[in-house]
Amino acid sequence: MTNPRAQAQSNVAPIRKLREKLKRFFGPWGMFVKGFVKHPVMVGSIVPSSPTLIRHMLRPVDWQNTKLFVEYGPGVGTFCRPVLERMAGDATLIAIDTNPDFIDYLRKDIRDSRFIAVHGSAADVEQIVRAHGFEQADYVLSGLPFSTLPAGIGPAIAAATHRVLRPGGAFLVYQFRARARDFLAEHFRRIDNAFEWVNVPPCFLFWGWKD
Repeated sequence: MTNPRAQAQSNVAPIRKLREKLKRFFGPWGMFVKGFVKHPVMVGSIVPSSPTLIRHMLRPVDWQNTKLFVEYGPGVGTFCRPVLERMAGDATLIAIDTNPDFIDYLRKDIRDSRFIAVHGSAADVEQIVRAHGFEQADYVLSGLPFSTLPAGIGPAIAAATHRVLRPGGAFLVYQFRARARDFLAEHFRRIDNAFEWVNVPPCFLFWGWKD
């Protein structure tokens, strides 16, 4: 005689496994979409950056001499993982985001002693860097939509970033509007630029170097 309870459990097991697989697959994507819906002005895009864009954006980085890398608006870690893969064993990545959902997700998902997720504003990068035992950063990466940030926030972030960077360091910015260059030009004399088509949507890339 078939045990009804055992039969029910055997039917539930495959469903549970399927749910777990779907959760793992849609986890980052679902979190990204959720973040965009809740904070569209801060997230900027509903689609994470492409691998091609990531490689292009990080190409100029001198990883051998990088001790502190900072990222603004890490989202679900699309850039965090490639950065950690390239960093030296004694380097540190600080990711700053105003969205607590993203920060909670990253703290649970990225188990790397070199990684620090901070709930805060990019405008406070100097205090955040000092609070974690550093004086300056080697590189700062940002995908924050400068053109749509609240009035005064974009210029404040650009100024604070220039101050926190070491001489020879760079502010790496990827944006969907070329106007972002104006925010960098107030503080960075040398700005390299490019355009990446292999991304949704295609975007402008800027590297502002501190003298």
